[in-house]
Amino acid sequence: MAGTPPQSQPPQAPRFDKKVGIVGLGRMGSNIAKRLYHSHVPIGVVYDKNEALAKEYSREFRCYHATKLAEVNANAEIVFTVVSDDEAVDSIFAENGDSLLLGAAGTTFIECSTVSPKTHKEIAYRLEQRRSRFIETAMAGSYPQAHDGTLYLICGGNKFVVYQLAPLLRVISRTQVYVGEIGRAAEVKALVNMVMNINTAALAEGLALGSALGINLDELREIFARTGAASRVLLSDGEDMQKREHTTFFSAEHARKDSAIALALGQEKGLELPLAAATKTQYDLMCDVGLGHIDKSGISELTFGPRRARYSVSGEKAVAAAPK
Repeated sequence: MAGTPPQSQPPQAPRFDKKVGIVGLGRMGSNIAKRLYHSHVPIGVVYDKNEALAKEYSREFRCYHATKLAEVNANAEIVFTVVSDDEAVDSIFAENGDSLLLGAAGTTFIECSTVSPKTHKEIAYRLEQRRSRFIETAMAGSYPQAHDGTLYLICGGNKFVVYQLAPLLRVISRTQVYVGEIGRAAEVKALVNMVMNINTAALAEGLALGSALGINLDELREIFARTGAASRVLLSDGEDMQKREHTTFFSAEHARKDSAIALALGQEKGLELPLAAATKTQYDLMCDVGLGHIDKSGISELTFGPRRARYSVSGEKAVAAAPK
């Protein structure tokens, strides 16, 4: 109708002409891939050492299924890597055999794994020799945040490259913070997880002691939340500890690994970190008794008296079946 003002158009999702690849399709990698795909970011290729899993996702994303790492760079200009540990990162960027280093010239790599700073520095060096670009984006959050695009990203590397990739990073994250050159983001993430793990262990002990004293744990958690005992861990893990609901969002195995990274950094600087060391010992024990696969909140299984009684402890080792 003449004279009718034009209707406002809904904001358009950002479009990316460059194809993206995903290496590592575990909980985090697969949900990052889903977020990108449903945000209309073109997925060019996926790779996982579990070929059946990668094939399944390649069908979902209508992209190429790389059965070798060497095939990834031919089908993507930007590659996210999301794997488990230092050994896995070193393996996918190996200097010999099948590797992402093959045909890497011109490719930009976004490394999201939680590993030691020295590993990221070494991989950045290898890629620089092959005229590739590399940034580290340490992720705070778990797979629900990856799926929803609300991760908190701690970014390190060339600041200009990070700036160029910001529109893509905003698809998977609510916040992006730049902390410095390669290695700095890994350092910061190690500190984040060190403090988180200590808080988790402390909360488990506080709730266990409250239970032993006969205090109502619902009321105790509420008091904690309104006093100096408040923490994000209380919100995420407190009720789970009380009710023994340990669905895995961040496993005890990963907590142990990340505490070890922080302890190694402290040792390099000549620092004693007794709380971090004690916390790692607890996560070591969880893994020893077969609880490494459950959520870090499962550390409460080692602190609540009736639960702890399930485990026979000899020195620093324990043997028991996982809780039902």
